[in-house]
Amino acid sequence: MDQGVQDTSDSFITALEIRQIRVSMDGKGRALDNVFVERLWRTVKYEEVYLKVYEGVPELKRLLKEYFIFYNEVRPHQSLGYKTPEKIYREVLDIKEEVH
Repeated sequence: MDQGVQDTSDSFITALEIRQIRVSMDGKGRALDNVFVERLWRTVKYEEVYLKVYEGVPELKRLLKEYFIFYNEVRPHQSLGYKTPEKIYREVLDIKEEVH
C-alpha cells in the first residue's frame, strides 16, 4: 500500500483493522518496493486509460478486463524475451509437469 493521505488516514486504517485486514505499507521513500506493480499501472494508464473517454464505470470495467486479457495473452513483453506472460506461465507449467 502507498503512504498517500487516503491510505494512511485513521478512518481507512480503522476500517481495515475492524475487518481484520492486515495493513502493509512500503517503507517511506522505498519506491522500488513495488516497482513491478507500479510499472504495470503505468503501462495500463498510457496504453489504455489515457487514450479513452469512458461512458461510465461499467464500460471502464469491461474495457480494463479486455485490456488485461490483451496484456497477458497477446501483447509481447520485452522483459520476457518478447513473449506474453501467458506463454511464460504455460512454459513454467510444462517444466513442472516434466519434473513430476
